[in-house]
Amino acid sequence: MASSSDVHVRICSQEIIKYDLEIKALIQDIRDCPGPQSALLNLNSQVKGNFNKLRLRIQDLEQMAREQDRETDRMEIQAEAESQRRQMLSNQTAWRKANLACKLGIDNMEKDELLQRGENNSVRQRKVTKESLVETSSDITESLMSISRMMAEQVKQSEDTISTLATSSRTVLETNDEFKSMTGTIHLGRKLILKYNRRELTDKLLIFLALALFLATVLYILKKRLFPFI
Repeated sequence: MASSSDVHVRICSQEIIKYDLEIKALIQDIRDCPGPQSALLNLNSQVKGNFNKLRLRIQDLEQMAREQDRETDRMEIQAEAESQRRQMLSNQTAWRKANLACKLGIDNMEKDELLQRGENNSVRQRKVTKESLVETSSDITESLMSISRMMAEQVKQSEDTISTLATSSRTVLETNDEFKSMTGTIHLGRKLILKYNRRELTDKLLIFLALALFLATVLYILKKRLFPFI
């Protein structure tokens, strides 16, 4: 039966995959969006909401990794969290490109409409285009700042992982040294036991010979006393 921790990790991973697929679908909708600007803003709002949910679930997965008792489980979950963070950064880049492509298409469409409406509408439409470009620039700047923050978090997470791996390596080396010391002690103890067994056998043999000599001496004396003429 799976433990409660495994169930929570699996549920969290499934939710991360769900948000990732939803973000990819919304990015594709942005690429295909014919306009107007309000429709694009609505799609971007949904993408931002899903990114916030995805970021929180990745943080939950990282916390679960830190709470694992076994080193292998912790490293496995942490690796999955890092992979999901990289995927999120990739989605953010794709989102920014999709916005640029969509807004360029909308701008081109608006320019075509400007040419069709004539000279009077041209001035007003150029103003709208400039505002759209300003808004695009603002959105791009926001996306770049978000990517920068995510990369800083990724760098910090990588530093923490390297520190953890270094600590684990030191622990393994110390354990190996202890095993070597124990092996030497066991080998020495074995030698002492073998030496003691050999000494014990020698002592028993000497005692037996002394006892035999004693008995032979007693028998000889008795023989001389009881049978002096034999």
